[in-house]
Amino acid sequence: MKIVLLDAYTTNPGDLSWEWLGRYGDYTVYDRTPRGKIVERCAGAEIVVTNKTVLDREILEQLPDLKFIELLSTGYNVIDCDYTREHGIPVCNIPAYSTAAVAQHTFALLLELCNRAGLHSESVHRGEWAACSDFCYWKTPLTELLDKTFGVIGFGKIGQAVATIAIAMGMNVLVYTPHPKPEFENEFLHFVPLEELLAKSDVVSLHCPLTPQTEQMVNADFLGKMKQGAYLINTSRGPALDEQAVADALNSGRLAGAGMDVLSVEPPRESNPLLTAKNCIITPHIAWAGLETRSRLMKICRENFAAYFSGKPIHVVNGL
Repeated sequence: MKIVLLDAYTTNPGDLSWEWLGRYGDYTVYDRTPRGKIVERCAGAEIVVTNKTVLDREILEQLPDLKFIELLSTGYNVIDCDYTREHGIPVCNIPAYSTAAVAQHTFALLLELCNRAGLHSESVHRGEWAACSDFCYWKTPLTELLDKTFGVIGFGKIGQAVATIAIAMGMNVLVYTPHPKPEFENEFLHFVPLEELLAKSDVVSLHCPLTPQTEQMVNADFLGKMKQGAYLINTSRGPALDEQAVADALNSGRLAGAGMDVLSVEPPRESNPLLTAKNCIITPHIAWAGLETRSRLMKICRENFAAYFSGKPIHVVNGL
């Protein structure tokens, strides 16, 4: 059996192993695959493994031997699920592997905006503390989170984990979701309409899937309803933002700061307005990239393979 991994590098740049695939067939690992090489590399393959390489109808129609697609991600928008369903090809994803890591990164971004640890460390290493007349100094206003209001948009596993951390830090949590979960309500967490969340939250953090309803949800109207001087955090999906509108809000001072781990186009174009916006921290889609997190991803991938070969696929996302 021929197995092809199209874009394996980000999942495993060399600190994990693909050797376990050998028990299922002959496998070839490509770090990256440009669109023009997909059909050539996958010719005769019964199993294709992909993360971000798009397998649309045009490509899939040229892969008649394909029987199984394994994703190295939770999202599955890179696959034409209608085509695979029509042809009985199960598509399996990796669910819930990065919940703790993304929640952690959400607060890494927020704390950097509030405490500017990196900025001050660089200042100390430049000799500014050694030359200071006082025992301490700060180069930017610092913000304490105690008793602030944290707004969570989307309340899946990651949103729930983020809310738990916010409460542990002494914050009050407001949640907007189309599907409230009353069992989570308590004195520190309340489900509210979106406009109320925006008006009252000192921090707004996105944890929603990308759908037609959430695409460019964070636009000028959305930002205009936010509390003056609030922070915006996005570790969900880049296209949920109108990036020009967010940049304008940052540059005008409407937003005090923003922390992003995702952008609408990745890698970003040099013209992306967030790259030059004031008080905007951007990390290169790394919330999921810790070794422990990727090891968990690999474990679920192995489970998906074992289940497929047992005749009972799990984590199937295309309705088969």
